[in-house]
Amino acid sequence: MLYEQPQQQQQQVRFDSRRKKGTADQRKRGTAVVEEDERLEVVDLSGLSMESLPNPTLNLALICKLDISNNNLQTIPESMVARLLNVVVLDVHSNQLKVLPNSIGCLVKLKVLNVAGNYLRTLPRTIENCRSLEELNANFNQLMRLPDTIGFELLNLKKLSVSSNKLVFLPHSTSHLTSLRILDARLNCLRSLPADMENLIKLEVLNVSQNFQCLETLPYSIGLLLSLIELDVSYNKITALPDSMGCLQKLRKLCVEGNPLTSPPVEVVEQGLHAVKQYLSEKMNAGHRSPTKKSWIGKLVRYGTFNGSRVSRMNQEESEGYMAPDYQRISGFASPRYMGRFSPRRLFSPRRSNAC
Repeated sequence: MLYEQPQQQQQQVRFDSRRKKGTADQRKRGTAVVEEDERLEVVDLSGLSMESLPNPTLNLALICKLDISNNNLQTIPESMVARLLNVVVLDVHSNQLKVLPNSIGCLVKLKVLNVAGNYLRTLPRTIENCRSLEELNANFNQLMRLPDTIGFELLNLKKLSVSSNKLVFLPHSTSHLTSLRILDARLNCLRSLPADMENLIKLEVLNVSQNFQCLETLPYSIGLLLSLIELDVSYNKITALPDSMGCLQKLRKLCVEGNPLTSPPVEVVEQGLHAVKQYLSEKMNAGHRSPTKKSWIGKLVRYGTFNGSRVSRMNQEESEGYMAPDYQRISGFASPRYMGRFSPRRLFSPRRSNAC
């Protein structure tokens, strides 16, 4: 026996060392299976109705996966977490946790952290030390904010799920998660998104739906999410989609229902994604042609992002009846190779603009 179960627990937990996972029959008996490949690797204590964790006699540094989900745990001992030096997957979902131990910052090899279905109001700032983290699931909690500098440290994060919380905004640093592929922030109270989202160059799925009529606008930088495939902004209070979204060439799924949209109008939305993208492209081109209208493209020209020769060629094409379906000039410059040109710091820095 590797763990000693407290006397108040009637259900006995048995740990076996073996190379293959336990059978379904073993799991029904509450058997926690430990896989062994020259050392113990997996400890499964899920679904045992535990209110506290048993005192370990196992060397916790040998565990690479610990599953203590679907119990009645209210706390996790700081000292225990601090000794999980080689854990790669930590699953504590569906408990009654109100806080996570600060010692979670010691888990430098942690790649997957699942804390969904608890009562967490905040995440410990020390989570920023988990620099190997690739997936963070904090759905169905009571989070009111995320650590301010989370995006500056978790540069390997590929999936961030924070749906069904009480978030009013995402930290500005979120836009620095350059490895992020999936961002799920639906069912919150988001009022805005970070302005410089163009840095999320690998983002494929963005879901900010059902933010309880709080989200009214989307940033123009959303049109520079070159890898974006799915975008769900349904059931918010958005009246207009940014014209820049006409440049999202990889976009295959767009959900906008439940918004009081006026741009694009309903009749365009009903025609499908292609019609929406064409409408926005044409509107963006029209904004660029108008010298009096302030437009995103106009800013790029004004601050020297496009040089004179390129601008003159664009104007010549427009005078010849340049149409939106052939509009590829912007998408070319928005490639990762030229991404730095679109950085707000480059566009609006006096030193940078003079250099252009």
